Amino acid sequence: MPLSEQEQRLLDEMERHLMQNDADVVSAHAGDRALSYRNLIYGALLLLAGVGGLIVGVVVGNIGGIIIGVVAFAAMLGGLMLALTPVRRSGDRDAAAGSTSKESSPSFMDRMNDRWDRRHEEH
Repeated sequence: MPLSEQEQRLLDEMERHLMQNDADVVSAHAGDRALSYRNLIYGALLLLAGVGGLIVGVVVGNIGGIIIGVVAFAAMLGGLMLALTPVRRSGDRDAAAGSTSKESSPSFMDRMNDRWDRRHEEH
């Protein structure tokens, strides 16, 4: 069933609005910070050790158990912070990797933007 003229005009306006606003979001650069796999692994291990320590603290009980529990909780928080804290990427490695990947082929989003532009040029 074809759209009425008013519906078609509204749809076109929504598409233009999305293209203008979402183009900024799509092309937004991730920056020079990323999560490190090494930090994720160490953080997860520290988090698991903290959970284990918390269980041991509950089993031990008394004052010693409370101290073990507090230390284990601090270890869990530290592990979570370590795992989720982004680290700076080295500029040399990124510049070299970025230049080769950009020269070899356009990114997925660039290809999608090109397809979108071609589709709207046809209409």
